[in-house]
Amino acid sequence: MKLYDKNAVAKFLDMTPKNVERLTDKGVLRTVGETKLYSLTEANHAYIRYLRDRNPETEEAVDLNEERAKLTKAKRLNEELDLALKRGELHKAEDVKKIMSATLINFKSRLSAIPAEEADKLATMTDKAKIFLYLNTKIKEALAELSNFEEIFKEEIQEDEEGND
Repeated sequence: MKLYDKNAVAKFLDMTPKNVERLTDKGVLRTVGETKLYSLTEANHAYIRYLRDRNPETEEAVDLNEERAKLTKAKRLNEELDLALKRGELHKAEDVKKIMSATLINFKSRLSAIPAEEADKLATMTDKAKIFLYLNTKIKEALAELSNFEEIFKEEIQEDEEGND
């Protein structure tokens, strides 16, 4: 078996001789016997095992270019989201929740008011089909109001748009 010095191993593994020394000190690479020489095959296999076993969360595994690319991508995405928000193409979750809550509360109130508003009229009706059609019409009116939420919440929508400019 032919043995090589740290310079030859470094060249073979595409690293500096100082890195070979560091890996030897860590126990990743081993010299043969008492010599300061390495077997290329064993050094190659040991280095491959080291790379496979290395924890990607450690500082050694951090690739600065990859991290910069991730940061740049995150910043770009943030800017795109801000722009979409300003254009009105995107809405904050809290705004959507506020509008939806108000819409559903209004809808519930509208439906709950039907019996009280229409009780006198329904009391005079005796035909089940007419009662059904009358109630169905009132429910459809409430649903029509629900579908036109932009008209109901015109002020809040305008305030949100003014706040985003």
